[in-house]
Amino acid sequence: MAARSRKILRPFGSLVHPDNATSTPTEVLTIIDEVLAVHILDLAIRMGETMLVSGAPASEVTLTIIRVAGVYGLDPVHVDVTYNSITAAHHQSGAARPLTLMRVVKGSAPDHDKLQRLQALSASISSGMPLEEAASEYRRIRRAPFRYRPMVVVGAQALLAVGVAVMFGGNWLVMVLAFIAAGSAALTQWGMAKARVPYFFSQIAGAFVLTMVAALAQLLTLTDWAEAEVVRPSIIVASGVVLMLAGLTVVGAAQDAIDGFALTATGRILELTTQTLGVVLGILVGLQTARVIGLGMEAPSSALPLGPVPLQFVGAALIAVAVAVYNGARSRIILVSTALSIVAWLGYLASTAVGFDVATSSGIGAFAGSLVGIVVAYRLHVPSVAITTAAILPLVPGAAVFRGLLIVVEAGGSPGELMEGFGTLVSAGVVGIALAVGASLGIYLGQPLRGTLYSLTRPRSRARVGPR
Repeated sequence: MAARSRKILRPFGSLVHPDNATSTPTEVLTIIDEVLAVHILDLAIRMGETMLVSGAPASEVTLTIIRVAGVYGLDPVHVDVTYNSITAAHHQSGAARPLTLMRVVKGSAPDHDKLQRLQALSASISSGMPLEEAASEYRRIRRAPFRYRPMVVVGAQALLAVGVAVMFGGNWLVMVLAFIAAGSAALTQWGMAKARVPYFFSQIAGAFVLTMVAALAQLLTLTDWAEAEVVRPSIIVASGVVLMLAGLTVVGAAQDAIDGFALTATGRILELTTQTLGVVLGILVGLQTARVIGLGMEAPSSALPLGPVPLQFVGAALIAVAVAVYNGARSRIILVSTALSIVAWLGYLASTAVGFDVATSSGIGAFAGSLVGIVVAYRLHVPSVAITTAAILPLVPGAAVFRGLLIVVEAGGSPGELMEGFGTLVSAGVVGIALAVGASLGIYLGQPLRGTLYSLTRPRSRARVGPR
């Protein structure tokens, strides 16, 4: 009778959990003592620190630290990323106190080659790289010098200004003057960086040199060159403004704010504001100096027109190449950034053709470039922040910033002209916000696609803490 009852009730056994004492263990967990835990957490937090310094957003830094520590058996790990420090903590079961490490982040120096190598190291760790081998590889990455020599970087910065001049349809003389002006500003900033002068004053000095070169370029009208008659100093300064704003973390600040990293976003926004203010002050001082010595520039009555459409794409590609080299990228990132800059500019032109205003079109172009970029970045194993930055930089409103400042300087106390100048500056700020929002939206809508690709191709093995 009892056997018959058990047979009848057997199908209902799946409705309750089995007894833990009789269940078969499905996995053998590695026993991690405190020394090994410190070693694992130290590697993870150091990788996160180098990523944050190299330009990665706080969300990617947090995810990398948690992922690396989890692969080697530390789970859960709690990470707190601020603008200048990273804290990681792990509380072992039964331990009297948690294990906590902190790293202080000193400055920010974008290095997309190093960021790409760290991303490859994280993928290798997830695929089974032993702990000691991963630590050795990280030390090699951290000690690697910047990929390009200083003069190559200065040349890339000057090339960026040439790209802006090409987009505005400048002739060969304007391109040469833009190259000289941007190169002089870049050399000035490089020298001040060697002297350890704060970057705020470096921005002021670079913008001042740039404006003075543009003002002196007007003397070429005294020659008999036909090209000198159509030289527009506004294009020269506008190309330099894009150069000065190339290193600003607009997208990174917006992404950190949306991700909920309030302190990191606040720090980056404050840095962004300070550096932009340095550019504004440098241009203002340069304009006043030029007016005193009799080389004042007249404010254009309307926004600078762009050149022919084919030249616009050529200029956007040149800007993307220059930014990628300026940030230390390898050839793969340079090629992808160039392609995405064309995608972003195509989105901008298509939006303006439909009837959207400049700010909305800029946001749509940034959205298109970042959406395609984040998917392509995963497939080609390159950092998304590297190609996104280079793709949207041609959309930066450098000409509008200079035009607004020039109207303010030449207003002479006229309330109407002052309002026009400040209105132009506000419009340029709206375009910058649209770029940040569009790029961030593209990143977030592209992340599910990237996550799907990652889940389909991710190896399901656990890395080993010991040797192979």
